Amino acid sequence: MPAATELQAWEVFRQEKDGDPMRHGGSVMAPDAELATHYARELFGRRQESVRLWVVRRGDIHDVADPDLLQPPLDRSFKKPGGYLMRDKLAAARAISGESKPGARPPRRTPST
Repeated sequence: MPAATELQAWEVFRQEKDGDPMRHGGSVMAPDAELATHYARELFGRRQESVRLWVVRRGDIHDVADPDLLQPPLDRSFKKPGGYLMRDKLAAARAISGESKPGARPPRRTPST
């Protein structure tokens, strides 16, 4: 732990309104958490532009840059939300086969009398 008089970098994350995600607002230099919190309030809360602040010592943030963890060797893009590629492929296959929509059956043929 650095000496109390040594300035440290503190990262400030802010929330503009309830329900919003926390976003990085900037950083402040301060010797301790109490003064860092005071500076953060002055910079990011004085004009009521934030409803919540997180003040984190930069040295306490852990960088995760392991490629094996973040980019696994197997393609798992099908598990990502919003990637409705299968729907598009099915629509193209239906168009080729002549089927109009899912579950649609060809018209019934009646025996001629």
